[in-house]
Amino acid sequence: MGKYFGTDGFRGEANINLTVEHAYKVGRYIGWYFNQKSSSRAKIVIGKDTRRSSYMFENALVAGLTASGADAYMLYVTTTPSVAYVVRTEQFDCGIMISASHNPYYDNGIKLINAKGHKMEAEVENEIEAYIDGEIHEIPFATKKEIGRAKDYAAGRNHYIGYLISTAIRSFKGVKVGLDCSNGSSFAIAENVFKALGAETHVINNEPDGTNINTNCGSTHIEILQGYVKENHLDVGFAYDGDADRLMAVDRNGNIIDGDKIIAVLALLMKKKGHLKGNKVVTTVMSNMGLENYLKENGIELLRANVGDRYVLEKMIASEAAIGGEQSGHIILLEHATTGDGVLTSLKLVEALRDEKKYIDEMVKDIKDWPQKLINVTVDNKKKNIWNQNKNITDFISLKEKEMEGLGRVLVRTSGTEPLVRVMVEGKDMSVVEKVVNEIAEIVKKELA
Repeated sequence: MGKYFGTDGFRGEANINLTVEHAYKVGRYIGWYFNQKSSSRAKIVIGKDTRRSSYMFENALVAGLTASGADAYMLYVTTTPSVAYVVRTEQFDCGIMISASHNPYYDNGIKLINAKGHKMEAEVENEIEAYIDGEIHEIPFATKKEIGRAKDYAAGRNHYIGYLISTAIRSFKGVKVGLDCSNGSSFAIAENVFKALGAETHVINNEPDGTNINTNCGSTHIEILQGYVKENHLDVGFAYDGDADRLMAVDRNGNIIDGDKIIAVLALLMKKKGHLKGNKVVTTVMSNMGLENYLKENGIELLRANVGDRYVLEKMIASEAAIGGEQSGHIILLEHATTGDGVLTSLKLVEALRDEKKYIDEMVKDIKDWPQKLINVTVDNKKKNIWNQNKNITDFISLKEKEMEGLGRVLVRTSGTEPLVRVMVEGKDMSVVEKVVNEIAEIVKKELA
């Protein structure tokens, strides 16, 4: 991770850690960089979520891009996966998504996407950071005819919606679906897609006002959808995060179906149809041992990557895996997309239910999760990346790892987007798990807060 860019872009509180000056300079460098690499004027496509500050950052980015001589194409409010789709299918040099994903409305972020629809290469992000800090040469302004233009490109979002609909191989007529759009990007897309495919569609939290994104709704507050699905006797429910690149599901009884179980359902169906390359899937070190055991019983190998969909995708490409993702709901289906796509994944889950003629709770009943508990410890942001240099912390973790040997595992890591150290313990006995995770969290808090 760099000074500004983490595992999922440049993120911070709007006009505190991430300012309009930062956004302008990102635009300036990106516009200049891709103009140097292109034989014609660089084309950059921009999307944004529903946060109030997203409009401010969009204007700053456009000013920077056009001042450097690039053309900026605006998708307006849309999802991160839609930007990735448009970049790779419509010959753009780069895509920019303005979003802080699942974070509160007062945070925001800038995600950069390369021409292949993947996260931008770290070396480019490092160059942008050097430019922001004045460590490299000043970039010339474009003049006269070389000044770039800002263009309406809402049509690109419509192309993406059409693509999503085209991925479905059967009608959804008769399926009762609940959608929690998190007052975020999916509000303009998900309902239209499900209705076009014939589903009886019930939608909540689809009235964004700029300050209610992720507020007591969406994938980070799944309890809202749990109650809604049960009260309305729906077959399944889907909750997206702010930019709709992740998905959490709810079964007809209101039980949570997390990313691990979503991967299991889709992987088994892909194997049945002969679409699971090498009979392998990629998850992260956070995925439950119950998933690994279940997949093994069904002849599927689980490969683990570091946390972050960037690293999941890298391992998927290296191992030629067709599906991968995170427990938190980023699911990548490489046959259809190059990034996590919550709406696409929810479509494929409904397809699976129709194919198997089962409810999703029936499809995951044989997955036996090991007890697992995660505690997020808020720490001094300057200290979060050096927790493993603190001997009191590392010695204590080593002691607890020995205690858990053969009974479970301990995982401590920093968040790539927030001032948090995440402490996860998994084991066969929940009482032991809770004891160990609380003890480790307490010493991390004591040493780093």
